[in-house]
Amino acid sequence: MPTERITFKGHSGDMLAARLDLPDGPHLATALFAHCFTCSKDIPAARRISARLAAMGIAVLRFDFTGLGHSEGEFANTSFTSNVDDLIAACKYLDARDMSPSMLIGHSLGGAAVLKAAPQLPSTKAVVTLGAPFDPQHVTHNFEDALPEIAVKGVAEVQLGGRPFKIGKTFLDDIAQGELTPAITHLKAALLIMHAPLDDTVSINNATEIFLAAKHPKSFVTLDDADHLITRASDAEYAAEVIAAWASRYLDLAPPAPPPGAPEGVVRVTEVDPDGFLQDIQSGPHHHAQADEPLSYGGTNKAMSPYGYLASGLGACTSMTIRMYARRKGWPLIGVRVDVTHDKVHAQDAETATETRIDSFTREILLEGPLSNDQRTRLLEIADKCPVHKTLERGAVIVTKLAQIPEKIPT
Repeated sequence: MPTERITFKGHSGDMLAARLDLPDGPHLATALFAHCFTCSKDIPAARRISARLAAMGIAVLRFDFTGLGHSEGEFANTSFTSNVDDLIAACKYLDARDMSPSMLIGHSLGGAAVLKAAPQLPSTKAVVTLGAPFDPQHVTHNFEDALPEIAVKGVAEVQLGGRPFKIGKTFLDDIAQGELTPAITHLKAALLIMHAPLDDTVSINNATEIFLAAKHPKSFVTLDDADHLITRASDAEYAAEVIAAWASRYLDLAPPAPPPGAPEGVVRVTEVDPDGFLQDIQSGPHHHAQADEPLSYGGTNKAMSPYGYLASGLGACTSMTIRMYARRKGWPLIGVRVDVTHDKVHAQDAETATETRIDSFTREILLEGPLSNDQRTRLLEIADKCPVHKTLERGAVIVTKLAQIPEKIPT
Protein backbone atom coordinates (compact mmCIF):
# COMPACT_ATOMS: atom_id res chain seq x y z
CA MET A 1 0.00 0.00 0.00
CA PRO A 2 1.43 3.41 -0.94
CA THR A 3 1.87 5.70 2.07
CA GLU A 4 2.47 9.43 2.05
CA ARG A 5 4.15 11.14 4.99
CA ILE A 6 2.52 14.53 5.28
CA THR A 7 2.13 17.46 7.67
CA PHE A 8 -0.68 19.95 8.08
CA LYS A 9 -1.52 22.75 10.49
CA GLY A 10 -3.35 21.77 13.64
CA HIS A 11 -5.77 23.82 15.72
CA SER A 12 -3.04 26.11 17.10
CA GLY A 13 -0.90 26.38 14.00
CA ASP A 14 1.54 23.67 15.05
CA MET A 15 2.42 21.23 12.28
CA LEU A 16 0.87 17.80 12.81
CA ALA A 17 2.56 14.67 11.47
CA ALA A 18 0.39 12.25 9.52
CA ARG A 19 0.40 9.25 7.22
CA LEU A 20 -2.00 8.90 4.35
CA ASP A 21 -2.43 5.23 3.46
CA LEU A 22 -3.62 4.99 -0.14
CA PRO A 23 -5.18 2.13 -2.13
CA ASP A 24 -3.11 0.48 -4.82
CA GLY A 25 -6.17 0.52 -7.06
CA PRO A 26 -9.13 2.87 -7.39
CA HIS A 27 -9.66 5.38 -4.55
CA LEU A 28 -13.27 4.74 -3.52
CA ALA A 29 -13.56 6.68 -0.25
CA THR A 30 -11.52 8.33 2.51
CA ALA A 31 -11.47 7.67 6.27
CA LEU A 32 -9.97 9.74 9.08
CA PHE A 33 -8.48 7.80 12.03
CA ALA A 34 -8.15 9.29 15.55
CA HIS A 35 -5.81 7.44 17.92
CA CYS A 36 -6.24 6.71 21.62
CA PHE A 37 -5.27 8.91 24.59
CA THR A 38 -1.49 9.64 24.60
CA CYS A 39 -1.02 7.09 21.79
CA SER A 40 0.13 7.83 18.23
CA LYS A 41 -0.84 7.24 14.63
CA ASP A 42 1.64 4.35 14.46
CA ILE A 43 0.21 1.99 17.07
CA PRO A 44 -0.31 -1.53 15.65
CA ALA A 45 -4.12 -1.32 15.67
CA ALA A 46 -4.12 1.90 13.62
CA ARG A 47 -1.58 0.53 11.13
CA ARG A 48 -3.36 -2.78 10.62
CA ILE A 49 -6.85 -1.32 10.31
CA SER A 50 -5.61 1.34 7.89
CA ALA A 51 -3.84 -1.26 5.74
CA ARG A 52 -6.96 -3.43 5.54
CA LEU A 53 -9.19 -0.50 4.58
CA ALA A 54 -6.68 0.69 1.98
CA ALA A 55 -6.86 -2.78 0.45
CA MET A 56 -10.62 -2.23 0.13
CA GLY A 57 -10.09 1.03 -1.77
CA ILE A 58 -10.50 3.32 1.27
CA ALA A 59 -7.69 5.82 1.83
CA VAL A 60 -6.97 6.45 5.52
CA LEU A 61 -5.41 9.54 7.09
CA ARG A 62 -4.01 8.83 10.57
CA PHE A 63 -2.22 11.61 12.41
CA ASP A 64 -0.64 12.48 15.74
CA PHE A 65 -2.63 14.93 17.85
CA THR A 66 -0.84 18.11 18.96
CA GLY A 67 2.08 17.35 21.29
CA LEU A 68 2.08 13.60 20.59
CA GLY A 69 4.14 11.33 18.36
CA HIS A 70 5.92 13.36 15.70
CA SER A 71 3.59 16.36 15.86
CA GLU A 72 4.64 19.76 17.12
CA GLY A 73 3.21 21.51 20.17
CA GLU A 74 3.02 20.90 23.92
CA PHE A 75 0.74 18.13 25.11
CA ALA A 76 0.28 20.00 28.41
CA ASN A 77 -1.47 22.78 26.49
CA THR A 78 -3.94 20.48 24.75
CA SER A 79 -7.43 19.38 25.71
CA PHE A 80 -10.29 17.25 24.48
CA THR A 81 -11.60 20.29 22.61
CA SER A 82 -8.22 20.78 20.93
CA ASN A 83 -8.31 17.14 19.79
CA VAL A 84 -11.67 17.78 18.17
CA ASP A 85 -10.28 20.93 16.54
CA ASP A 86 -7.29 18.92 15.25
CA LEU A 87 -9.74 16.47 13.67
CA ILE A 88 -11.53 19.35 11.96
CA ALA A 89 -8.16 20.65 10.72
CA ALA A 90 -7.35 17.20 9.32
CA CYS A 91 -10.70 17.16 7.53
CA LYS A 92 -9.97 20.57 6.01
CA TYR A 93 -6.62 19.26 4.76
CA LEU A 94 -8.38 16.36 3.06
CA ASP A 95 -11.05 18.70 1.68
CA ALA A 96 -8.31 20.73 0.02
CA ARG A 97 -7.08 17.55 -1.70
CA ASP A 98 -10.61 16.64 -2.88
CA MET A 99 -10.54 13.70 -0.46
CA SER A 100 -13.21 14.76 2.02
CA PRO A 101 -13.57 11.95 4.59
CA SER A 102 -16.84 10.05 4.49
CA MET A 103 -15.88 7.85 7.47
CA LEU A 104 -14.42 8.73 10.88
CA ILE A 105 -12.78 6.06 13.04
CA GLY A 106 -11.81 6.73 16.64
CA HIS A 107 -9.99 4.55 19.15
CA SER A 108 -10.60 5.12 22.90
CA LEU A 109 -10.59 8.89 23.59
CA GLY A 110 -10.18 9.31 19.83
CA GLY A 111 -13.57 7.62 19.54
CA ALA A 112 -15.12 10.25 21.80
CA ALA A 113 -13.42 12.94 19.70
CA VAL A 114 -14.87 11.67 16.39
CA LEU A 115 -18.33 11.52 17.96
CA LYS A 116 -17.94 15.15 19.03
CA ALA A 117 -16.50 16.25 15.68
CA ALA A 118 -18.83 14.35 13.33
CA PRO A 119 -21.79 16.79 13.42
CA GLN A 120 -19.36 19.55 12.36
CA LEU A 121 -18.07 17.56 9.35
CA PRO A 122 -20.82 17.42 6.70
CA SER A 123 -19.01 14.91 4.50
CA THR A 124 -19.27 12.23 7.22
CA LYS A 125 -21.53 9.31 6.35
CA ALA A 126 -20.21 6.70 8.79
CA VAL A 127 -18.61 6.80 12.24
CA VAL A 128 -16.78 3.93 13.98
CA THR A 129 -15.71 3.85 17.64
CA LEU A 130 -13.30 1.32 19.16
CA GLY A 131 -13.33 1.04 22.95
CA ALA A 132 -14.57 4.61 23.26
CA PRO A 133 -15.68 6.23 26.55
CA PHE A 134 -19.15 7.79 26.75
CA ASP A 135 -17.76 10.42 29.11
CA PRO A 136 -14.36 11.89 28.10
CA GLN A 137 -13.69 12.50 31.80
CA HIS A 138 -13.26 8.73 32.06
CA VAL A 139 -9.57 9.12 31.11
CA THR A 140 -8.77 10.66 34.52
CA HIS A 141 -8.71 7.19 36.08
CA ASN A 142 -5.35 6.74 34.32
CA PHE A 143 -3.79 9.37 36.60
CA GLU A 144 -6.22 9.72 39.51
CA ASP A 145 -3.36 9.73 42.03
CA ALA A 146 -2.15 13.00 40.50
CA LEU A 147 -5.52 14.80 40.62
CA PRO A 148 -4.88 16.46 44.03
CA GLU A 149 -1.51 17.82 42.82
CA ILE A 150 -3.10 19.14 39.62
CA ALA A 151 -5.82 20.86 41.67
CA VAL A 152 -3.22 22.60 43.86
CA LYS A 153 -0.38 23.32 41.40
CA GLY A 154 -2.37 23.52 38.17
CA VAL A 155 -0.21 20.88 36.50
CA ALA A 156 1.45 17.54 37.29
CA GLU A 157 3.70 15.08 35.52
CA VAL A 158 2.14 11.64 35.25
CA GLN A 159 3.33 8.30 33.86
CA LEU A 160 1.14 6.90 31.10
CA GLY A 161 2.23 3.75 29.32
CA GLY A 162 5.69 4.13 30.81
CA ARG A 163 6.15 7.66 29.43
CA PRO A 164 5.95 11.02 31.24
CA PHE A 165 3.20 13.49 30.32
CA LYS A 166 2.21 16.81 31.85
CA ILE A 167 -1.49 17.10 32.59
CA GLY A 168 -2.89 20.55 33.40
CA LYS A 169 -6.03 21.79 35.11
CA THR A 170 -7.24 23.20 31.78
CA PHE A 171 -7.37 19.67 30.40
CA LEU A 172 -9.41 18.46 33.38
CA ASP A 173 -11.83 21.39 33.17
CA ASP A 174 -12.30 20.81 29.46
CA ILE A 175 -13.06 17.08 29.62
CA ALA A 176 -15.47 17.76 32.49
CA GLN A 177 -17.48 19.78 29.97
CA GLY A 178 -17.13 17.21 27.20
CA GLU A 179 -20.76 16.08 27.16
CA LEU A 180 -21.26 13.76 24.19
CA THR A 181 -25.01 13.14 24.31
CA PRO A 182 -26.00 16.15 22.14
CA ALA A 183 -23.41 15.25 19.49
CA ILE A 184 -24.43 11.57 19.45
CA THR A 185 -28.13 12.46 19.31
CA HIS A 186 -27.59 14.80 16.36
CA LEU A 187 -25.19 12.47 14.57
CA LYS A 188 -26.34 12.43 10.96
CA ALA A 189 -24.31 9.38 10.06
CA ALA A 190 -24.40 5.62 10.54
CA LEU A 191 -22.67 4.51 13.74
CA LEU A 192 -20.71 1.32 14.43
CA ILE A 193 -19.68 0.74 18.05
CA MET A 194 -16.98 -1.87 18.69
CA HIS A 195 -15.98 -2.76 22.25
CA ALA A 196 -14.48 -5.66 24.16
CA PRO A 197 -16.61 -6.94 27.08
CA LEU A 198 -13.47 -7.53 29.19
CA ASP A 199 -11.91 -4.12 28.46
CA ASP A 200 -10.46 -3.10 31.84
CA THR A 201 -9.54 0.41 30.68
CA VAL A 202 -12.89 1.57 29.32
CA SER A 203 -15.71 -0.66 30.52
CA ILE A 204 -18.32 -2.12 28.18
CA ASN A 205 -20.96 0.04 29.90
CA ASN A 206 -19.65 2.98 27.88
CA ALA A 207 -20.60 1.23 24.64
CA THR A 208 -24.11 0.67 26.01
CA GLU A 209 -24.54 4.37 26.82
CA ILE A 210 -23.28 5.46 23.41
CA PHE A 211 -25.62 2.98 21.72
CA LEU A 212 -28.65 4.12 23.70
CA ALA A 213 -27.94 7.79 23.01
CA ALA A 214 -27.58 7.23 19.25
CA LYS A 215 -30.36 7.04 16.69
CA HIS A 216 -30.55 4.50 13.90
CA PRO A 217 -28.75 3.38 11.83
CA LYS A 218 -26.50 2.09 14.60
CA SER A 219 -24.72 -1.21 15.17
CA PHE A 220 -22.78 -2.84 17.98
CA VAL A 221 -20.14 -5.52 17.44
CA THR A 222 -18.19 -7.14 20.26
CA LEU A 223 -14.42 -7.39 20.16
CA ASP A 224 -14.63 -10.47 22.39
CA ASP A 225 -11.45 -10.90 24.47
CA ALA A 226 -9.38 -8.19 22.78
CA ASP A 227 -7.46 -5.83 25.05
CA HIS A 228 -8.14 -2.10 25.07
CA LEU A 229 -5.29 -1.26 22.68
CA ILE A 230 -6.26 -4.09 20.29
CA THR A 231 -2.63 -5.20 20.29
CA ARG A 232 -3.14 -8.71 18.90
CA ALA A 233 -2.87 -8.87 15.13
CA SER A 234 -5.89 -11.17 14.89
CA ASP A 235 -8.10 -8.72 16.81
CA ALA A 236 -7.05 -5.77 14.65
CA GLU A 237 -7.66 -7.84 11.51
CA TYR A 238 -11.12 -8.80 12.77
CA ALA A 239 -11.97 -5.16 13.57
CA ALA A 240 -10.80 -4.04 10.13
CA GLU A 241 -12.76 -6.80 8.40
CA VAL A 242 -15.97 -5.84 10.20
CA ILE A 243 -15.46 -2.12 9.54
CA ALA A 244 -14.84 -2.72 5.84
CA ALA A 245 -17.91 -4.95 5.46
CA TRP A 246 -20.13 -2.61 7.50
CA ALA A 247 -18.97 0.54 5.69
CA SER A 248 -19.89 -0.89 2.30
CA ARG A 249 -23.56 -0.41 3.19
CA TYR A 250 -23.17 3.30 3.90
CA LEU A 251 -20.37 4.42 1.58
CA ASP A 252 -20.40 4.36 -2.19
CA LEU A 253 -17.62 1.85 -2.77
CA ALA A 254 -18.50 0.88 -6.33
CA PRO A 255 -15.21 0.91 -8.27
CA PRO A 256 -14.99 2.73 -11.60
CA ALA A 257 -15.24 0.55 -14.70
CA PRO A 258 -11.83 -0.76 -15.80
CA PRO A 259 -10.51 0.37 -19.18
CA PRO A 260 -11.08 -2.00 -22.13
CA GLY A 261 -8.67 -4.91 -22.12
CA ALA A 262 -7.52 -4.28 -18.55
CA PRO A 263 -5.92 -7.38 -16.99
CA GLU A 264 -7.46 -9.11 -14.02
CA GLY A 265 -6.51 -7.45 -10.73
CA VAL A 266 -3.50 -8.28 -8.62
CA VAL A 267 -3.91 -10.77 -5.79
CA ARG A 268 -2.11 -9.32 -2.77
CA VAL A 269 -1.04 -11.52 0.13
CA THR A 270 0.03 -9.75 3.33
CA GLU A 271 1.32 -11.33 6.52
CA VAL A 272 -1.13 -10.80 9.40
CA ASP A 273 0.72 -12.32 12.33
CA PRO A 274 4.54 -12.52 12.17
CA ASP A 275 4.51 -15.02 15.04
CA GLY A 276 2.41 -17.48 13.05
CA PHE A 277 1.47 -18.07 9.41
CA LEU A 278 -1.90 -16.30 9.03
CA GLN A 279 -2.07 -14.37 5.74
CA ASP A 280 -4.48 -11.73 4.46
CA ILE A 281 -5.49 -12.24 0.81
CA GLN A 282 -7.04 -9.38 -1.16
CA SER A 283 -8.18 -9.70 -4.77
CA GLY A 284 -9.35 -6.30 -5.96
CA PRO A 285 -11.62 -4.17 -3.78
CA HIS A 286 -14.32 -6.76 -3.13
CA HIS A 287 -12.82 -10.19 -2.48
CA HIS A 288 -11.02 -11.03 0.74
CA ALA A 289 -9.86 -14.31 2.25
CA GLN A 290 -7.21 -15.66 4.59
CA ALA A 291 -4.70 -18.49 4.44
CA ASP A 292 -3.05 -20.35 7.31
CA GLU A 293 -1.37 -23.61 8.22
CA PRO A 294 -2.72 -26.37 10.48
CA LEU A 295 -1.78 -26.44 14.16
CA SER A 296 0.53 -29.39 13.47
CA TYR A 297 2.63 -27.17 11.19
CA GLY A 298 2.84 -24.25 13.61
CA GLY A 299 -0.17 -22.35 12.24
CA THR A 300 -3.41 -21.35 13.94
CA ASN A 301 -5.73 -23.24 11.54
CA LYS A 302 -7.91 -20.15 11.00
CA ALA A 303 -8.13 -20.62 7.23
CA MET A 304 -7.33 -23.03 4.42
CA SER A 305 -3.73 -23.89 3.68
CA PRO A 306 -2.09 -22.77 0.41
CA TYR A 307 -2.52 -26.30 -0.94
CA GLY A 308 -6.15 -26.15 0.11
CA TYR A 309 -6.59 -23.08 -2.08
CA LEU A 310 -4.80 -24.82 -4.94
CA ALA A 311 -7.16 -27.79 -4.63
CA SER A 312 -10.19 -25.51 -4.36
CA GLY A 313 -9.14 -23.71 -7.55
CA LEU A 314 -9.00 -27.01 -9.38
CA GLY A 315 -12.37 -28.09 -7.97
CA ALA A 316 -14.11 -24.79 -8.71
CA CYS A 317 -12.74 -24.61 -12.25
CA THR A 318 -13.78 -28.23 -12.89
CA SER A 319 -17.35 -27.60 -11.73
CA MET A 320 -17.64 -24.38 -13.76
CA THR A 321 -16.32 -26.04 -16.91
CA ILE A 322 -18.76 -28.94 -16.59
CA ARG A 323 -21.67 -26.58 -16.01
CA MET A 324 -20.72 -24.40 -18.98
CA TYR A 325 -20.61 -27.40 -21.32
CA ALA A 326 -23.86 -28.95 -20.05
CA ARG A 327 -25.62 -25.57 -20.32
CA ARG A 328 -24.46 -25.12 -23.90
CA LYS A 329 -25.64 -28.64 -24.80
CA GLY A 330 -28.95 -28.26 -22.98
CA TRP A 331 -28.34 -31.40 -20.93
CA PRO A 332 -30.39 -32.04 -17.75
CA LEU A 333 -27.54 -31.51 -15.27
CA ILE A 334 -29.09 -30.53 -11.92
CA GLY A 335 -25.97 -30.20 -9.79
CA VAL A 336 -22.21 -30.73 -9.65
CA ARG A 337 -20.00 -31.64 -6.70
CA VAL A 338 -16.24 -32.02 -6.92
CA ASP A 339 -14.19 -33.53 -4.08
CA VAL A 340 -10.46 -32.87 -4.46
CA THR A 341 -7.66 -34.45 -2.45
CA HIS A 342 -3.97 -33.62 -2.70
CA ASP A 343 -0.97 -35.79 -1.90
CA LYS A 344 2.73 -36.17 -2.63
CA VAL A 345 3.51 -39.42 -4.42
CA HIS A 346 6.68 -41.06 -5.70
CA ALA A 347 7.29 -40.90 -9.44
CA GLN A 348 9.83 -43.20 -11.09
CA ASP A 349 12.23 -41.52 -13.51
CA ALA A 350 12.68 -44.10 -16.31
CA GLU A 351 16.00 -42.70 -17.48
CA THR A 352 17.76 -42.27 -14.18
CA ALA A 353 15.92 -44.92 -12.17
CA THR A 354 15.52 -42.39 -9.37
CA GLU A 355 12.36 -41.56 -7.53
CA THR A 356 11.11 -38.01 -7.00
CA ARG A 357 8.04 -36.81 -5.18
CA ILE A 358 5.37 -35.17 -7.32
CA ASP A 359 2.02 -33.62 -6.50
CA SER A 360 -1.05 -35.73 -7.15
CA PHE A 361 -4.62 -34.36 -7.18
CA THR A 362 -7.56 -36.75 -7.14
CA ARG A 363 -10.99 -35.52 -8.22
CA GLU A 364 -14.24 -37.32 -7.44
CA ILE A 365 -17.06 -35.75 -9.43
CA LEU A 366 -20.75 -36.20 -8.61
CA LEU A 367 -23.16 -35.34 -11.44
CA GLU A 368 -26.80 -35.02 -10.42
CA GLY A 369 -29.67 -35.22 -12.86
CA PRO A 370 -31.25 -37.62 -15.40
CA LEU A 371 -28.17 -37.84 -17.58
CA SER A 372 -27.45 -40.71 -19.95
CA ASN A 373 -24.30 -42.82 -19.56
CA ASP A 374 -22.85 -41.20 -22.68
CA GLN A 375 -23.53 -37.73 -21.29
CA ARG A 376 -21.87 -38.59 -17.99
CA THR A 377 -18.84 -39.99 -19.80
CA ARG A 378 -18.54 -36.89 -21.93
CA LEU A 379 -18.82 -34.54 -18.93
CA LEU A 380 -16.07 -36.51 -17.21
CA GLU A 381 -13.88 -35.94 -20.27
CA ILE A 382 -14.76 -32.24 -20.25
CA ALA A 383 -13.50 -32.01 -16.66
CA ASP A 384 -9.97 -32.48 -18.00
CA LYS A 385 -10.46 -29.44 -20.25
CA CYS A 386 -10.76 -26.99 -17.37
CA PRO A 387 -8.06 -24.26 -17.54
CA VAL A 388 -6.71 -24.90 -14.04
CA HIS A 389 -6.37 -28.62 -14.83
CA LYS A 390 -4.35 -27.76 -17.94
CA THR A 391 -2.18 -25.31 -16.03
CA LEU A 392 -1.34 -27.91 -13.39
CA GLU A 393 -0.56 -30.53 -16.05
CA ARG A 394 1.68 -28.25 -18.10
CA GLY A 395 3.33 -26.51 -15.19
CA ALA A 396 3.92 -22.77 -15.12
CA VAL A 397 6.70 -20.22 -15.30
CA ILE A 398 6.98 -18.13 -12.12
CA VAL A 399 8.86 -14.84 -12.34
CA THR A 400 9.89 -13.36 -8.99
CA LYS A 401 11.20 -9.85 -8.42
CA LEU A 402 11.86 -7.66 -5.41
CA ALA A 403 9.38 -4.81 -4.88
CA GLN A 404 10.47 -1.39 -3.74
CA ILE A 405 9.04 -0.07 -0.47
CA PRO A 406 5.89 1.78 -1.64
CA GLU A 407 6.29 4.90 0.41
CA LYS A 408 6.19 8.36 -1.06
CA ILE A 409 7.62 11.33 0.81
CA PRO A 410 6.54 14.56 -0.90
CA THR A 411 9.20 17.23 -1.20
